[in-house]
Amino acid sequence: MRICVFLSAADLDDRYTRPAREFAELLGKAGHTLVWGGSNVGLMKVVADGVQQAGGRLVGVSVGFLANKARPGADEMVIAHDLAERKRLLLEKADAVVIMVGGTGTLDEATEILELKKHGRTAKPVVLLNTAGFYDGLKEQFHRMEAEGFLPRPLAELMFFAEQPAAALAYLEEHQDVA
Repeated sequence: MRICVFLSAADLDDRYTRPAREFAELLGKAGHTLVWGGSNVGLMKVVADGVQQAGGRLVGVSVGFLANKARPGADEMVIAHDLAERKRLLLEKADAVVIMVGGTGTLDEATEILELKKHGRTAKPVVLLNTAGFYDGLKEQFHRMEAEGFLPRPLAELMFFAEQPAAALAYLEEHQDVA
């Protein structure tokens, strides 16, 4: 399975890097392919290292203004013209999506896939990996959106919330034939 991971390129504390590395190792050992933003810095590097060291493949999609940070030695690296093309290519190359900790770019990517799912434009499984409670507030907001009628589909049809890396991968493997 080709799993797109949306995540930060920032250098982060161990409470975020350790679970990300664990997920990456599980992904690689299971023979899956990482589809990611292509960066060789921060948490993106941690995940790419973990997948590659565990035997998985790397498919990166960077963007022109960040090409100097693109990972050398990826199995495939595409340089998109802009962020919109990057998001499109990341989703085209993936069978499933995991949202890890990140900033505004990660939220932008996350809302893009959720909007596509909401409108029935994709059936790819989506997991929000809530490492160290990072997305507790967002999770609460999504539940409020659902309860107050802002989502035309049940939240459970849009995404799965996982607290641990193993649960995230197990969900994707159970739902890989949905997309």
